[in-house]
Amino acid sequence: MAADQLENPKVMTSLITFLSSLLERVSESNDLNCQFQPQKISVFHGLTRPTISIRSYLERIFKYANCSPCCYIVAYVYLDRFAQRQPSLPINSLNVHRLLITSVMVAAKFMDDMYYNNAYYAKVGGISTTEMNFLEVDFLFGLGFHLNVTPTTFQTNCCYLQREMLLLQPPLEHHVVADSSLSLGKSLNLHLCFNDDESSHQKPQLAV
Repeated sequence: MAADQLENPKVMTSLITFLSSLLERVSESNDLNCQFQPQKISVFHGLTRPTISIRSYLERIFKYANCSPCCYIVAYVYLDRFAQRQPSLPINSLNVHRLLITSVMVAAKFMDDMYYNNAYYAKVGGISTTEMNFLEVDFLFGLGFHLNVTPTTFQTNCCYLQREMLLLQPPLEHHVVADSSLSLGKSLNLHLCFNDDESSHQKPQLAV
């Protein structure tokens, strides 16, 4: 994997900012919807809304997890799949942080040759190792153990995120995001060798 092509600080900063913004909008929307639609309580739910913002939490994960940049795209795919498979468990302000740390950890285990263990991710996420273990198991079952991300699915999500990120970037920075997304797509084929037979090639559904 051409990791040097994926480590553009400006692009990763933009990606973290956009993913944070997206999850904030989704959470706020579902917080409002819970007043009208019953929502399931799960192990991902906290008793109160965390004091740390989604952006600060994701920046903390990015700083300490040391996983490949591809993992954040894959984590996004996992969250999208989770949201589709678990409609009674929408992402909201009470569960988004635990879902986020879990999705990144699972993505790192699936994508990277070397990764930190659950105890380390628990410290990064500010939870106990026991809770991290439970979250991982519930997340895997919530996904139906559907962890495979084909090159086409990865590229589809890369293009979607790139397009949305460009809307947030000043004109002079557009080429930076565009060039990095191309690198992400090119590097993927060197990392994933799965077949391309996947039904979820449609536009990501994780949106307000």
